[in-house]
Amino acid sequence: MGSLSIWHWLIIAGLFVMFFGAKRMPDAARSLGRSLRIFKSEVSQMQSESTTPANAAPVQQPVQELQQAPVAQPQATIVQPQATVAEPQAQPKSL
Repeated sequence: MGSLSIWHWLIIAGLFVMFFGAKRMPDAARSLGRSLRIFKSEVSQMQSESTTPANAAPVQQPVQELQQAPVAQPQATIVQPQATVAEPQAQPKSL
C-alpha cells in the first residue's frame, strides 16, 4: 500500500499530459535536462576550484616590509585644450 504501482504512475502521467499538453512535455524534459547538465558542471567546477591551492588566501607581507617599500608619487600631467575649428555660419540669402 505504501508503494506506487504502474497504474498510479499511468494516472499521474495522464494528468500531466492533460494539464500541460503533449506538445510542451518534450520541451519541458529538454529544459530540465539542460538545467541538470549546467548544475552538474557548475558543481564539479566549484569542487575543482576548492581543491586547488591557487584559491588560498594571499600571504600577507610583514609590516616592516610594507613600511620600507618606496611609495610612488603620482605625476601631475598638464592637459592643453585643443583649438576647435568653428564651422562657417550660413549667410541669409538676399531677395
